[in-house]
This record gives sequence, C-alpha cells and structure tokens, in this order.
Amino acid sequence: MHATDDTDLLALLREDAPHGDLTTAGLGLHDTPAHVTFHARAAMVPAGLEAAARLFTLCGATVTFQHRSGQPVESGALLLRGHGPAAGVLLAWKTAQTLTEACSGIATATAAIVQALRAEGFHTPLACTRKNFPGTRRWTAHAVVAGGGVMHRLGLSESLLVFPEHRALLPEGERLARLAALRAAQPEKRLVAEVGSADEALALAHAGVVDVLQLERFSPAALAALNAQLQTAGLSDVRLAPAGGVTLANAVAYARAGADFLVSSAPYFAPPADVQVRIHA
Repeated sequence: MHATDDTDLLALLREDAPHGDLTTAGLGLHDTPAHVTFHARAAMVPAGLEAAARLFTLCGATVTFQHRSGQPVESGALLLRGHGPAAGVLLAWKTAQTLTEACSGIATATAAIVQALRAEGFHTPLACTRKNFPGTRRWTAHAVVAGGGVMHRLGLSESLLVFPEHRALLPEGERLARLAALRAAQPEKRLVAEVGSADEALALAHAGVVDVLQLERFSPAALAALNAQLQTAGLSDVRLAPAGGVTLANAVAYARAGADFLVSSAPYFAPPADVQVRIHA
C-alpha cells in the first residue's frame, strides 16, 4: 500500500480547492517565488513526508528531504524544504501539513509502545487494527509501519478473523465444523477467532480449529491465567493476542503475561504531531 499514490493525493487537493485558491489569485501571487520549510516542534517519529513532498511536487514545487518517514527526530529538526510558484506552494501547504501531522502522531504513538516493549526486553509485535477513520487506511497503515508496528488487518479481503458475531449466526451444532471448513478452504491463511471469555478460548483451543485466539478485553492477569491453562493442557501452539484496550500504559504487562502479539487501535487516536511550516519569498 503505497502512501504517495497520485490519484489519492490529487483528490485531497481537489477537496481543498475544487475551484482554485480565491485568496491567492485575488492577491495576484500566482507566479511569485515562494519557499517552504517543515520543522518538528517536538521530538517525533515523522510519517507522511513522502506524500507531503509529492503534494508540493504535483503543485509545481521542488522539494528536498532532510529526513524520511520513520526516522526519529528531535525538536526543531528540519523535515523538508521546497520552493516554487506561490500558487502551488500555498495550494499544497495545509493539506501537506495536516497529513504529515496526523501521520506523525500515529507513528510517534506506535513507536512509543514498541520502544516500551523493547526497553523491557520484549520483541512482541504491535499489530494495529483496521479501526482507522474510514478512507484513511493508506495513510494510517504507512504511519503504523513508520512507527515500527505492523498491520493486523488491511481489510476483510486478506485475512480470516471470526468474531463472536459470525459464530452467533451459525447453527450452534455446526460452529466448529464450519470453522474447520473455513480453515481447510484457505490453507495459506491463519485462522483468528475473537473470544470474550477463558471458557470460549479453551473450547476453541481444544477443538484445534484456530491458529490465533484474539482475546477481547482480557486483562493481563486473565491472559496469564489462560496461558497457564493452555500450557498445562499441552495447547501451547495456539497464539494469544490481546485486543481492545491495549495501550502504552499496559502493553508491557500484556507482554509479561505471555501475549504473542498485541492488537491495538490506540495509535490512531493519538494527538497529531506539531509541525511548524514557514513560507517566505
């Protein structure tokens, strides 16, 4: 999923200026030379810089990078600079800034969780869900990866995740057989099942029909207890992934409890990073 697809970027520009820039045109600034710089106001993991640069390029400006997405920077760092006709620089300005700030906020929040895990000696992956604001997955997926995370699911078409809502629609006596059939029909995919209780998790593990148990709203203590039960029963092959409420505050506790990977949407709701934009002649 490439973060600089021109079709999507041009759509963002059309949304912001469907009939041109009334202010810039009215001031007669169309061909006036303009320079633009992006600086980090605080330490961050930037993301979306390539898309921001492409926005300026599509508007007729020339851009050079000082940093790339995913490279941590300190406060005051120059991220990119560009120059071109004022009409193009001003047209791309706010869209590029907002996209960079939103993506960098997600990347920075993702990196904070990953770094907290690594600092305690855990290499537990952080997998972010598809619970991003609709229409923004191209950007949010890019930001997660820039922050050191992975995508849990990019969409319904590329992964198998059976929710309790799915199982509720199946005849009770056929549920395990239907899960087994699903797994057999898609042998190259791991079958993930979300569960809301230890009893449900143990039943699915004993049935041997799932590869991953996604533990919805389990506390770290509940995950540890389930992990111990699975170990005692010789069912250690099934992977455990806590989901729902996984944040920076509890990520290490879940890793200590035996999680194989963490599932979270928390980075999507992080505050945007603060990027200072300067435009001058």
